[in-house]
Amino acid sequence: MHIFYSGNVQGVGFRYTVKSVAAGYEVTGFVRNLPDGRVELLAEGSKDELEAFRQAIRDSGLEHFVRQEQAAWSDATGEYRGFEIVR
Repeated sequence: MHIFYSGNVQGVGFRYTVKSVAAGYEVTGFVRNLPDGRVELLAEGSKDELEAFRQAIRDSGLEHFVRQEQAAWSDATGEYRGFEIVR
């Protein structure tokens, strides 16, 4: 699952909240700020876990910062070993 979040998503604890939410799910990947003001999330796991993770991000209080969420789905590569904040 690859999502780009836009809106007021930088400087509000977005990445840290996503990382803490990820701890409750069997997902791997990363979240990072982009130079254009968006936040990028790439997560791998079972489709059910990913959908629950995505909903938990919305339910965590971050939804009101998000103006747009662009999501794409593809096959997992298996290259991630945990869930990290990348710079």
